[in-house]
Amino acid sequence: MSSHTVPEEFSEHLLDLDEDEDLEVFSQNMSLADGSPVAGGLPNSPGSMVNQYRLDDEEEEEEQQDIGAKDIFVTVDNPESHVTAIETFIMYRVATKTTRSEFDSSEYEVWRRYQDFLWLRSKLEEAHPTLIVNPLPEKFVMKGMVERFNDDFIRTRRKALHHFLNKISEHPILSYSQHFQVFLTAQELTPHRKQGPGFLSRMGETVRAVANSVRGVRGRPEEFTAMQDYIEDFSTKISTLDKVSQRIIKEQREYMDELKQYSLTYAQWAGLEEGLAEQLKAVASCVERCGKETKGTISHLSEVLVPALHEYVLCVETLKAVLRRRDNIQAEFEAKNEALATKKVEQEALQEEVEGLADRMELANNALMGDWSRWQTSMRTDLKSAFVSTAEKNVEYYEKVRTCFQSQFVTVRFTE
Repeated sequence: MSSHTVPEEFSEHLLDLDEDEDLEVFSQNMSLADGSPVAGGLPNSPGSMVNQYRLDDEEEEEEQQDIGAKDIFVTVDNPESHVTAIETFIMYRVATKTTRSEFDSSEYEVWRRYQDFLWLRSKLEEAHPTLIVNPLPEKFVMKGMVERFNDDFIRTRRKALHHFLNKISEHPILSYSQHFQVFLTAQELTPHRKQGPGFLSRMGETVRAVANSVRGVRGRPEEFTAMQDYIEDFSTKISTLDKVSQRIIKEQREYMDELKQYSLTYAQWAGLEEGLAEQLKAVASCVERCGKETKGTISHLSEVLVPALHEYVLCVETLKAVLRRRDNIQAEFEAKNEALATKKVEQEALQEEVEGLADRMELANNALMGDWSRWQTSMRTDLKSAFVSTAEKNVEYYEKVRTCFQSQFVTVRFTE
């Protein structure tokens, strides 16, 4: 971890997981002096506990205005499996509706595979090295998956690809990229994928990037040092949340399996105890309902919270790569500037190079700072939405469980 102090405008937005006091509220004994529980218990509706964390009215109005101003809509759906002699892959339908004048038609429908999405992302990074291009889902099988192309894997990847394209469509610069337009409209991508710099050209760029990385920068602006510190702290916190969420899902699945056995035991016991049959059946029914509600909670965590967290785990590497590319531009500028000061020949050519690199560095800095602000806003909105939704789901879960037990035992007492 860097020893630099993170400025207040950055640090105030970090996810603060370092204070144990935040966790103590979940273990406090909620009772009065006489030992009776605090009146009221859970709120009357799932949303009542979390309404205070909702976006302010002004933020919601801005979001609605953004939706109203959107002029390109992309959907990824209908995954189809394709089997050839050498490989098996999934094709996805990409449907686009737009009112932009740059497009020849208002609607398009093309089919793309995962490699095509990789091509698009690489082209966007190549054309805009200091803009933050949203990450794609990992190519390889996630831990715990038995089959590479089972239904859960395909469904999860489709959602992630859909999310990726929509993030691009909402970007004020990337959404106007020629490569993005080609991706959405061209029936065949092969001719376009063959275009671009040759191998030697790409190799030269790589060698220069490595040389600049080794050389490093001597006068990095303070705001980018603060940005790097923020990313390091954010990486630690978001990775922790991702791992804990995965562990919670694992434990919830184990708990659900135990509830199934628990319910079955009570049901079997009810057949042996005539005098307690009604009460035992009521417990069995409630435990069974708890298992079903737990399954719903697991699904929500898997489909809402974990994807949001994992996306920003992947974003960390993207942010680091963007910063490296910015630093490489500055390092190249500094190297040329030094050469200009020491060499007495080729002064005119070097001066032009230095001026060009100075302009390039200014553009890179401005692009990154602008996109950094946009990315932070998007990140906070995405994570806030996932956290609030998860809180609502948990409140709903406990309310349903409580209601189930209350109704069952009121019925039992009435029958007695």
